[in-house]
Amino acid sequence: MSMMVGARGTRSCEINVTPLIDVLLVLLIIFMVILPEHKMGEQTQIPQPTPDNVALKPELPIVIQLKDAGGSKPPELKINQESVSWDGLEARLRAVYKLREDRVAFVKGDPDVEFEYVVQAVDITHHAGADRIGLMGKKD
Repeated sequence: MSMMVGARGTRSCEINVTPLIDVLLVLLIIFMVILPEHKMGEQTQIPQPTPDNVALKPELPIVIQLKDAGGSKPPELKINQESVSWDGLEARLRAVYKLREDRVAFVKGDPDVEFEYVVQAVDITHHAGADRIGLMGKKD
């Protein structure tokens, strides 16, 4: 309601905003009820506890090392310090990846090894079933 101050015979030019505010509040309540629920945040995968509180032994990463053999010979191969021939590399990696859930490998070559051999090792590792292959450099 608007209040009139002064004499009764004068007219007032004030706008009565009370009905306008009432209408706006009703509309606000209607829109709050009608709008769907907004879900905030990202989808995450929460790690589940292991059954019977068994601590799993973490697996060592697969590191394929190329050691320079000197001259024009192909470099010597090692998988986690275990010597492997070039012909047996793919078969050995397939056997390792059958038992593993994660299929990650790292290739580390001596600075004197030609990059051609590193590419061959990466290609063989990929064909053996590795999903991700990383190249390791020397430590500075």
